[in-house]
Amino acid sequence: MAVKIRLRRMGAKKAPFYRVVVADSRYPRDGRFIEEIGYYDPTKEPAVVKIDMDKANEWIKKGAQPTDTVKRLMK
Repeated sequence: MAVKIRLRRMGAKKAPFYRVVVADSRYPRDGRFIEEIGYYDPTKEPAVVKIDMDKANEWIKKGAQPTDTVKRLMK
């Protein structure tokens, strides 16, 4: 099972809000997920990012691969 840490789009049209989730890479972007570990709100100034780094590191140790965008948000 290829597990990814990626963004799940929420919110209305032209007002995006993202949840950072751990999901199987075969599922759709906004489909089923294993665990929610944070969120990202780009509409605020400055953008709000909250990720539970303990859970993220735990999943990375288990073999989950963060996407490029999530990697940037985690720094």
